[in-house]
Amino acid sequence: MKDQTPQAVQACHELILWLIPQLDRFPRLRRFTLGERLEAIVLEVLEFLVQAAYSGGAEKREPLKRANLRLEVARHLWRLAHELQVISTRRYEHGNQLGLQVGGWLRASGRLD
Repeated sequence: MKDQTPQAVQACHELILWLIPQLDRFPRLRRFTLGERLEAIVLEVLEFLVQAAYSGGAEKREPLKRANLRLEVARHLWRLAHELQVISTRRYEHGNQLGLQVGGWLRASGRLD
């Protein structure tokens, strides 16, 4: 039986598996500000994506829009972590892929508002 998990949900799950150990490496001063905030936002994105996966038709759009918005916040926090030299350029680039998939899913679900 083929796994029916949408690609964006799986990508978010994999991002979280990768991200949490990265956040554990944040310096103590940043772990409890940027680190915890990033973790909470990405977990929230996963919740919205799962909600969209189990919603029908037009009902998918609202959780996808919320996921997309929260991802935008996460991208800014991730960039800030890079600019503060908390993460390397290689880790910064790796953490930026999920937004493309969520944006594609949102466009496929109908017109962007």
